[in-house]
Amino acid sequence: MQTIKIPQTLCIHELKKNYQSNTLTPEAVCKEIIKRAEADKEFNIWITPPSMELMQPYLDRLKQMDPEQTPLWGIPFAIKDNIDLAEVSTTAGCAEFAYTPTEHATTVKRLIEAGAIPVGKTNLDQFATGLVGTRSPFGETNNALNPELISGGSSSGSAVSVARGLAAFSLGTDTAGSGRVPAALNRLVGFKPSLGAWPVKGVVPACASIDCVTVFANSFKEALLVDEVVRGIDEEDPWSRQIKRRPNALPEKILLLKEEHEFFGPYAAEYRQAWGAAIDRIKRLSIPVEYIDGKFLSDAAATLYDGPWVAERWADLGSFITSNKEIAFPVTEKVLRNGANPKYDAASVFKAIHKLQAYKQKAHQQLTNAVLVMPTSGGTWTRDQVRENPIETNSKMGLYTNHCNLLDLCAIAVPSDDVAENLPFGITMFSGNENEHLISGLAELFLHGVNSSSNTTTALVAVCGLHMRGFPLEKQMIEHQAVFVRETKTAAKYKMIKLATVPAKPGLIRNHAGTSIELELWEMPLSEIGSFASLIPSPLGLGKVELEDGSEVLGFVCEAIAAEDSEDISYTGGWRYL
Repeated sequence: MQTIKIPQTLCIHELKKNYQSNTLTPEAVCKEIIKRAEADKEFNIWITPPSMELMQPYLDRLKQMDPEQTPLWGIPFAIKDNIDLAEVSTTAGCAEFAYTPTEHATTVKRLIEAGAIPVGKTNLDQFATGLVGTRSPFGETNNALNPELISGGSSSGSAVSVARGLAAFSLGTDTAGSGRVPAALNRLVGFKPSLGAWPVKGVVPACASIDCVTVFANSFKEALLVDEVVRGIDEEDPWSRQIKRRPNALPEKILLLKEEHEFFGPYAAEYRQAWGAAIDRIKRLSIPVEYIDGKFLSDAAATLYDGPWVAERWADLGSFITSNKEIAFPVTEKVLRNGANPKYDAASVFKAIHKLQAYKQKAHQQLTNAVLVMPTSGGTWTRDQVRENPIETNSKMGLYTNHCNLLDLCAIAVPSDDVAENLPFGITMFSGNENEHLISGLAELFLHGVNSSSNTTTALVAVCGLHMRGFPLEKQMIEHQAVFVRETKTAAKYKMIKLATVPAKPGLIRNHAGTSIELELWEMPLSEIGSFASLIPSPLGLGKVELEDGSEVLGFVCEAIAAEDSEDISYTGGWRYL
């Protein structure tokens, strides 16, 4: 068997292709994950770390499975340690609370039946109470890109495991934003389905009435692939409900808030600038934009921790906390004990329910055939800053997330342009509980310039040489009304040659034993692509280019015969580095 180097980013589609071509095995991937986990030990990603002892039974099961009939055959995934994996301890971030379940959580069971391999249980803010990733006796989970910064929480280890190449996707949970904030801080996609669309049976409750299981993935398409496997009612789960996914579609309008957004932390100015750039990008999507009064969203959000919903956490965990004094993480215990405040009596609960119902009605009326877009987070913090001020810093992280589940909304967090090097920025798209197809359609358009369900007016074009920013032919992109979107890389199956032309140009050739080459993605009107293509000289042309996340876009490709008389410059990693 010809083997290849295991890519740092574990993408579902790339792994499946390598399995099919017999150039990679699930066993090899699992062994590499163990090595990487040991190397990343100081990131505090795991509570139950990857081991062959844990993974071998699931690897053995693959022999009885048909890869063509099991969509996640051999795909490694991580599990937040408040979600049950049979015969493995569930701690919820508290060793004294731990128990060993005899069966999988429903979501885990469905993934395993689809061929996925659980690799370990991840660290979290204790009892899923926090948005920072530092509230754990198992250590503060470091940000995947900059260890001095927070990872986001509570699904901290789940996000970082994917971002560090230790899993192809991971399960988190989301009550106040835990499935979205870590996605934004680690440059991932975080999908939070509608309440009940994914079963929560086998999940340690935070606020049972509004808890969700979520997924972190490297790409939008891979998040939806996991959704296809997990979605569906579980008759044994009282919170489960049948919400079918419809084909992706675009909303009639995009909603933004009239109010000035609050940005915070050491990179507040950079976050503000990144949000401005995201708005500009949104306005180029050719979908009407409407500004709304969003005060009711923050009023609804305040109910979660400043209202009686905190008593729901106490209802589930109060007996453990009172029976085990000073066992819980100090700041976590402080938050939980607030739920025992006598002011949260039955009358206050019903008053809050009635007020929240009015907010729900308003939100769903405004979101009819519409999608609301907000920053996923208004900033980030260093771990030192969170330690010095644990309550306020955590509270700020939920400014644009806390309202979501209380209002019965669905959401998807996607990366936008980075704030700075190794400092990502993300936005979240919200809609009503039956409008998941709208946030998916808009996310696809925002990320890739395409909408799979309808005629599009633009397409993404990948350029790798003289058409990139700062090079002589950038003017052709501008003349054809193209707009720069982002930098990215090809899948690791290309080589780049230097053509003997004047001026010299690169040629991108698909090659099975290739490498990953740096690209730029530009968004170009479809009406301009024909005239643009007519300017491209042989042996170059436009064709499909596969990106590192497994998706394909239109881009510059070169005839293979040109390699015979050209220098192989693949080692540079991109034209800019020549």
